[in-house]
Amino acid sequence: MMHRSKRVMIADDDPGILDCLSIMLEYDGYEVSSTLNGANLLRLGDDLPDLLLLDTWMSGVDGRDVCAYLKGNEPTKKIPIIMISASKDVEASALQAGADAFLEKPFEMDDLLSKVEQYIG
Repeated sequence: MMHRSKRVMIADDDPGILDCLSIMLEYDGYEVSSTLNGANLLRLGDDLPDLLLLDTWMSGVDGRDVCAYLKGNEPTKKIPIIMISASKDVEASALQAGADAFLEKPFEMDDLLSKVEQYIG
């Protein structure tokens, strides 16, 4: 299934996870950009993704703070944000921060792809 021109940005401080998610999403037809540093999301400028996959715990930055910031900002508040974390405990606080959805690591790629599709398919 091709999703031409749909852009997904991934923010995770684990390069292995970034590579894996990028490959899967690109294979599914998405255009993918990624960052290891969550602080980069605070200065996205005009080049906005259609969807953001955001890790909850990144070195130096809490993904929930980034999520709340983006959801509270006019240019970025409509971007769907799917938060990912190895800890189920953070699901409630992720959703409270404004995340549209939450996935617990490890997750099945099919679950990720169907969640992405749900928001921008």
